[in-house]
Amino acid sequence: MIKCLGLFLRMFGRVKYAIPTIMALVLAMTTVGGMAQERPSLKTEADFRAAMESLSNWGRWGPDDELGAANFITPEKRKAAARLVAEGLSVSLAHDVIEEDAVDGGTFLDRQVLRVSETGAADRYQYTGTYHGTIHSHLDSVACHVMFEGKGYNGVTQESIEAAGGCPQGSIHALRDGIFTRGILFDATLLPGRATPEGWMELGDAITWADLERLEEIQGVRVSEGDVILLYTGRWKRRAALGAWPTSEGVSGYQADVAYFLKERGVSFIGHDMFNDVSPHGFPPQVGLPLHRLALVSLGVSIFDNLDFEQLAEEARRLNRYEFLFTTAPLRIRQGMGSPLNPIATF
Repeated sequence: MIKCLGLFLRMFGRVKYAIPTIMALVLAMTTVGGMAQERPSLKTEADFRAAMESLSNWGRWGPDDELGAANFITPEKRKAAARLVAEGLSVSLAHDVIEEDAVDGGTFLDRQVLRVSETGAADRYQYTGTYHGTIHSHLDSVACHVMFEGKGYNGVTQESIEAAGGCPQGSIHALRDGIFTRGILFDATLLPGRATPEGWMELGDAITWADLERLEEIQGVRVSEGDVILLYTGRWKRRAALGAWPTSEGVSGYQADVAYFLKERGVSFIGHDMFNDVSPHGFPPQVGLPLHRLALVSLGVSIFDNLDFEQLAEEARRLNRYEFLFTTAPLRIRQGMGSPLNPIATF
């Protein structure tokens, strides 16, 4: 802009009406610049549909791609993540596996002892339903688990899943070599005036694109390509203090416009201490969970649900450090639509 003003001054310096002309041009340039910086709204079904199309990574890494945004995790990214380890302190990011029914669960692990003898004891692990949902720490496969209008990431169709009897492309098996990258914890309770005195977010409190940028400033971090971003809302702290609650009462989580942040920064994975989407989210029922669909289906960003960041948040505050080495690996399940797991943060 300054260079342009200098040019205009040289061009119009001897002209009687130079100043009004220059001021008009500056105003026009400022207006255009402001329009260019306007961020798209993501509050209606029309906004959602526009975002599904404009943010799409389909075909970006080829028609047969099964990794989605995990492609951003390069060898160089892994080596840089390894250099984050200074204290040698590791923290689990999974919650203890629930072994009883709960109002916020619906399924649990039915663990039974099969035998106890001098040669060894053995037990059986069996979920009463799916590990997907709102209680078990797990990772969604990039394709197949969530679809929109009959298609998942990179165009995998509902019909192809039914015909294959599982996920034919983009299953959890594609991540069998593990995830090793930089992790960033966004502690939403640090947002001024937002958390309760007890240290958790209010039910239904939406964390937006702008909130993430504010947290970058507060925490002294900046998200870069290939990162895993994790959102702490104090879900497990609240549950321990007040008991489980039905998700119909509300969930603090990401607002749908965070999808634009994911695209802008090249985020590889997102996670949360519940199911990521804020609830209620304000979209009509046919949209479903908007961020789940935008992340998984359009962007190819896989999702960690129901992680537990209580210890991680404590250590991050103590160290005043919100970046760390993030490692995890799903079970090797061919055509699987996700996997329970135990991610680790290492400072």
